Amino acid sequence: MTAWEYATIPLMIHNTKAILDTWGADGWELVQVVPGPDGQGLVAYLKREKA
Repeated sequence: MTAWEYATIPLMIHNTKAILDTWGADGWELVQVVPGPDGQGLVAYLKREKA
């Protein structure tokens, strides 16, 4: 069975692509983007296979 690790990261609207590209280059896959707890920003949920 595949084991996964997860991360949640805040996204800044003016820099979203660069943030996601950086995490993607480290092997993280974007799962979902949802509104942040304050209702202002966005939070990205990512996963990657555990080593």
